[in-house]
Amino acid sequence: MNMQRKRVRRSGLPGLLQCYVISTVCAWTALWVQVAQACPTCKNGLADSGNGGDLVSGYFWSIVFMMSMPFLILGGLGTYLYLEVRRARARMQDESVRARADAVVSTT
Repeated sequence: MNMQRKRVRRSGLPGLLQCYVISTVCAWTALWVQVAQACPTCKNGLADSGNGGDLVSGYFWSIVFMMSMPFLILGGLGTYLYLEVRRARARMQDESVRARADAVVSTT
C-alpha cells in the first residue's frame, strides 16, 4: 500500500502577521475600555447628581430603551414587508387588467 501524502496549502495570514493583528486589536481594546464603561443614560445620571440619586432613573430609561428595540425593529421590518407585498399585488392586478383590456381590444 503506497499512500501518498498530499500537501495542504494553508490559506490566510502567516503566523507572525496573525500574531501582530491579534495583539494590535487587543491593545486598542485595552486602550479604549474607559470609553465603554457604562451606557450613556446611566453615565449621565451619575454625572448629574453627585451621590448617584438619579442612577435609578438612568437604569429605568436604559431598560425601557433596550426592551422596546426588538419590537420597533420587527414592527418596522414587518410594516415594510407588508407594504412591499401590497405594492406587488397591486402591480400584478394592474398588469392583468391591462392584459384583459388588450385582449378585448384585439378581438374586436
